[in-house]
Amino acid sequence: MTQAAQAVFAQALRLDAVERAELIDRLFQSFDQSANPSVDAAWAAEAESRLDAYDGGKLTADSADAVFKRLARR
Repeated sequence: MTQAAQAVFAQALRLDAVERAELIDRLFQSFDQSANPSVDAAWAAEAESRLDAYDGGKLTADSADAVFKRLARR
């Protein structure tokens, strides 16, 4: 790993768990060369639907910390 990459990695480790997960997701997406607008639209609609359900009290959620703790126990 280059010094520049090591510096970015060190900075990333100072982020909280949610920010690191978002960074991982964005980095992973940067490899996707086959962008499909219809798939993106479907995921956006699903995300909006879930957000509306959460806002309407039809869906509950755990904090990111709770989810990561559960995953760490596996």
